[in-house]
Amino acid sequence: MKKVNATTATDTGLMLGADIMIESLVRHGVDVIFAYPGGCSMPLHQALTRYKDKIRTILPRHEQGGGFAAQGVARTTGKVGVCMATSGPGATNLVTAIADAKLDSIPMVAITAQVPRAVIGSDAFQETPIVEVCRGITKHHYLVTDIADLTRIMKEAFHIASTGRPGPVLIDIPKDVQLEQIVPDWDCAMNLPGYNYEARTAKPEQIKQIAAAIKRAKRPMIYSGGGIITSGASEELRELVEKTGIPITTTVMGLGSFPGDDPLSLDMLGMHGTVYANYAVQNCDLLISLGVRFDDRVTGKLAEFAKHAKIIHIDIDPSEINKNKLAHFPVVSDLKPALRMLCDIVEKPEDISEWVAQCAKWKKDEPLKYDTSFEGILQQHAIAELNDICKERDTIISVGVGQHQMWAAQFYKFKKPRTWLSSSGLGTMGFGLPAAMGAQVAFPDALCIDIEGDGSFTMNIQELATCFCEKLPVKVMLLNNQHLGMVVQWEDRFMSGNRAHTYLGPVHHPEATGDGNERYAAERYPDFVMIAKGFGCGGATVSRKSELRAAIEEMINYDGPYVLDVQVPYQEQVLPMIPSGMTVNDIIKE
Repeated sequence: MKKVNATTATDTGLMLGADIMIESLVRHGVDVIFAYPGGCSMPLHQALTRYKDKIRTILPRHEQGGGFAAQGVARTTGKVGVCMATSGPGATNLVTAIADAKLDSIPMVAITAQVPRAVIGSDAFQETPIVEVCRGITKHHYLVTDIADLTRIMKEAFHIASTGRPGPVLIDIPKDVQLEQIVPDWDCAMNLPGYNYEARTAKPEQIKQIAAAIKRAKRPMIYSGGGIITSGASEELRELVEKTGIPITTTVMGLGSFPGDDPLSLDMLGMHGTVYANYAVQNCDLLISLGVRFDDRVTGKLAEFAKHAKIIHIDIDPSEINKNKLAHFPVVSDLKPALRMLCDIVEKPEDISEWVAQCAKWKKDEPLKYDTSFEGILQQHAIAELNDICKERDTIISVGVGQHQMWAAQFYKFKKPRTWLSSSGLGTMGFGLPAAMGAQVAFPDALCIDIEGDGSFTMNIQELATCFCEKLPVKVMLLNNQHLGMVVQWEDRFMSGNRAHTYLGPVHHPEATGDGNERYAAERYPDFVMIAKGFGCGGATVSRKSELRAAIEEMINYDGPYVLDVQVPYQEQVLPMIPSGMTVNDIIKE
């Protein structure tokens, strides 16, 4: 490569660093970027205008919203999502979205502008050492100090983000590097010593051992996680269940990897999972763990989790094997080839009919339930009604974080992978709306619905402006209880109902101190319908059970983004519940 100063460059073939970066995005198949401009990123944004026919630039109203929207693209398509911010506060506003992508293994490239190299470390205006800030929450990170490295860095970033166990990669590029010129070498080689993911394929003898263990098992269970969806192994998983007849439960990240309406599905397990899934895992003699990490919200007290079972654990990330739970059959492998090999040789266990019948009995005896006689609208009923209306439609559901998230996981039956967007590992409030926004960009013809709580919704409510201005018809079903419902649930269960800043209305209201005497807050704040209409979106509120279905259908049929404000009670609880660090023996059902 020949490096030339930008002010004197005249040779043909020369490109600005900013143009090289945007051209690299195009060459890596990126067709949309969520980017918020600032002083140090202006050259990049100018370059984006020169590539407007090849890549769509969407302006979020907050950098965090842009990061979650990029995840919406990645989670629904499997491709690398891309977001961009300027230096300093723009970069730090991406931190939560980057950490979120890391914990949920989402392929994402986050680009941040940096102050010019000459003033790095001098506390220059809008300077933060973003690479250092993000060192522990990225799969990899770069500070571009030489324009000659840029094409290689871009190639490596997309490779790292999308291969092996996916994750976020940060590229920090100083403003003066963006303005330098060079003749780029698009055929440069990557330089990644030690990054070797190609060998992560199960050995035939390992698969034979697993098949033999399945053949001998009397009470086997499949425990499926987000790794199934990441690897594109949902079809192989369904074939495995069909061939063996083994019941299956999934994590929150695994929802959609197996049809929720299948008789062998025991739905979600863990803290707010079904009673029957938790009972089945407690009593199984073989736990086939696929693309999971034995998260504390699933296992509770680790020593008691699947205590009597031999554990098979297949995961592409060797650091997950034996990290939380020792495996009797540890296999480091991409799940898709591993399950393909297993499906080719596996035989049905000799006799598990009694076990399958027992799981079905638990499912019948301990169903998910709510008070169907309640005169108003319960959160569970609203989600079940939405599921009934949307079950034959091409629908993508996103959620914020809290009670509504768990109820959506319980009462919406997902049949296909990549139709459920949830901040699962980090549990980030404010995730739902921008994630749905990204999904809508990726799938313009899909029905993208964000099931929200009012606490989570207000954290990134400004993205309604993006939805309106970019003509993204995202729908928000807002389950508005005026409280931080999940924290209220813990206050009521374990803290004698003492309200510690969990009421979202004015502090002089009686609910702020737990002195409200009705199931609903006496006054509702703020007026979400007015806010939605202020952003140019449609909106309505509903409180009568008899009017709910018509209100949902009106929301769905509205030509544009829409907020349906559903009035729900604030002391409804997500059940069942296994208290943190406890076991299935401590499960709370009522």
